Amino acid sequence: MDKQNSTIPGKPIMVDIWSDVVCPWCYIGKHRFEAGLAAFSASLEALPVKVSYHSFELSPDTPLDFQGGAADYLVSRRGYNPEAVSRMLAETTELALTVGLHLDYPATKHRNTAKAHGLIHYAASKSKQPEMIEALMQAYFVHGREIGKDEALADLAAESGLDRAEALKAPKADSFLPAVRADEDRARAYGINGVPYYVIDGKLGLSGAQAPETFTKILAEIAAERRKAAHP
Repeated sequence: MDKQNSTIPGKPIMVDIWSDVVCPWCYIGKHRFEAGLAAFSASLEALPVKVSYHSFELSPDTPLDFQGGAADYLVSRRGYNPEAVSRMLAETTELALTVGLHLDYPATKHRNTAKAHGLIHYAASKSKQPEMIEALMQAYFVHGREIGKDEALADLAAESGLDRAEALKAPKADSFLPAVRADEDRARAYGINGVPYYVIDGKLGLSGAQAPETFTKILAEIAAERRKAAHP
């Protein structure tokens, strides 16, 4: 990983997160990370933390005209056993409840997420990236809303505080697609093959929806190292 931060205590701790909006572990992991970050930020040793999300398509082979939900995709496109899929989704739904998320898999509309990732990059340019990611994940997992079509994405952008007309242009023009591909190239360079994946302070890689306490501990350790280096 690239070392991008100095040991200056007040310099933000960088957290780069690769995720996909149709990944349940990314949604669960997002809320676990936010809980861990909140605990760290409330502590006496807290330092500023800057969080950046990066694109990772788990199922880029999803046809643009795919009609069906998450279970349909796993069975028809990945060849999974229907009963095994049903059990897996039920277990994931139960786990999501532990972080207050009520997933509705039967209502999901599984879609190719390239345009959604483009919209996330657009939102980042307007300092609305976290809000946009949350809106997309909630739309997909909780409300069974469309996340693959331009008009639907523009609606979600507006609900996240962005200008609808301007947001509508981003996925239509594919203006942010190079940024999406750059994120995915960087993920491959790092050897990332699954999400969520966290790169903390440019040097520590962490995979999976870790417990909140794990994130709190790591951030606290980095803060302590920064202070020690600044005041040996």
